[in-house]
Amino acid sequence: MAKVRSVYVCSACGTESSKWGGQCADCGEWNTIAEQQRAIVSKAVGRAVGYAGTAAQVSVLDAIATEDAPRIATGLSELDRVLGGGLVTGSGVLIGGDPGIGKSTILLQTLTHLAQTLPALYITGEESLSQVAMRGRRLDLPLNKLRVMAETQVETIIATAEQERPRILVVDSIQTLYTDSLTSAPGGVSQIRESAALLTRYAKRSGCALFLVGHVTKEGALAGPRVLEHMVDCVLYFEGEADSRFRLIRAVKNRFGAVNELGVFAMTDRGLREVSNPSAIFLSRYDQPIPGSVVMITREGTRPLLVEVQALVDDAFSNPRRVAVGLDQNRLAMLLAVLHRHGGISSQGQDVFVNVVGGVKVLETGSDLAVVLAVTSSLRGQALDSDLVVFGEIGLSGEIRPVPNGQERLKEAAKHGFTRAIVPRGNVPKQAIEGIKVVGVGRLSEALDAL
Repeated sequence: MAKVRSVYVCSACGTESSKWGGQCADCGEWNTIAEQQRAIVSKAVGRAVGYAGTAAQVSVLDAIATEDAPRIATGLSELDRVLGGGLVTGSGVLIGGDPGIGKSTILLQTLTHLAQTLPALYITGEESLSQVAMRGRRLDLPLNKLRVMAETQVETIIATAEQERPRILVVDSIQTLYTDSLTSAPGGVSQIRESAALLTRYAKRSGCALFLVGHVTKEGALAGPRVLEHMVDCVLYFEGEADSRFRLIRAVKNRFGAVNELGVFAMTDRGLREVSNPSAIFLSRYDQPIPGSVVMITREGTRPLLVEVQALVDDAFSNPRRVAVGLDQNRLAMLLAVLHRHGGISSQGQDVFVNVVGGVKVLETGSDLAVVLAVTSSLRGQALDSDLVVFGEIGLSGEIRPVPNGQERLKEAAKHGFTRAIVPRGNVPKQAIEGIKVVGVGRLSEALDAL
């Protein structure tokens, strides 16, 4: 029987210490340190290989042979886009999201498609095999070649994978797994970290593509230690509103592709279906133009995306409120100050509400001009042209700064039938784009006059 020692682990960051303390020395959180029993591993038995699954040796970087990582198409082009072109052999992908948002559904769809040509193994720790089969039959998926197993012990999973030799391995979910080397309960920081490390090491050693499903906390972050995201090669977040049928997959980390790439799906009775033209679902076509609405062109990863920005300015009954949904609230307050100082339009004593339609979160500064024009339109009660699109960053001195990929944004707008654009002067294309008239502005006052 192996000897056991007590360690004290922080549940927030996973830091280990030899004695208990009220505050974690690394992350500074209070009352997060708990005692755990851990088996002592003999140094002679220690890990013979490193984290990547190979023995440690010194090499000259120039002498190492390289080759393009082969990609495995998942059968869903939107998922391939987020992954950077498909699955990379030997990589680990962590996908997280709220309960019931569709994580297990999209992985079951992907795996049943891949199992037709490649050996695949689906490990479930949360559901019984009959529940997985019921979901597959409800979605009308081909289940004849997919191998499944209900197991939560990591050592058993790896031993089974060594026998089956799958090219694709899905583990649903990482919070239900445990390893015999630790005595703590499944779902704890140590268990999650060690289980993920063992599975990732197996994936890199065998060349198997690994999918890990992770739950999220009430704050929206992946449950478990932050080091869990560092272990894997790709981290995907599944987003979506409870009352919306659309689901967004966003890449926040990708060692083999661009980050902040966005994939759009629609939840149907046959599972998740791709949305090939996501700009169409975020645009509202009205019978007549309405005040406070303007279309902007943002960029998600490598894809230009057209979204509608709405603003509502109303008299405040008490303290004026500034509320932004889908945008940075502090940036909204800054833009209102710039609009007053350099545009001569004041919103004092009035509530200002700004919303990005469709649940999209716009994180770039290219939305500044759209927010200002939408607020101005609502304040004046003047509707903007329905065929108008805008983008641009606004500085504190009232200047309009250019944003990256201006030409691609304008081409996307022209493709959707927009005929007029107000953009920074630095984003005006040298060659005219067919079907769209581009108006370049350098100051906020020029943009207001161009309306």
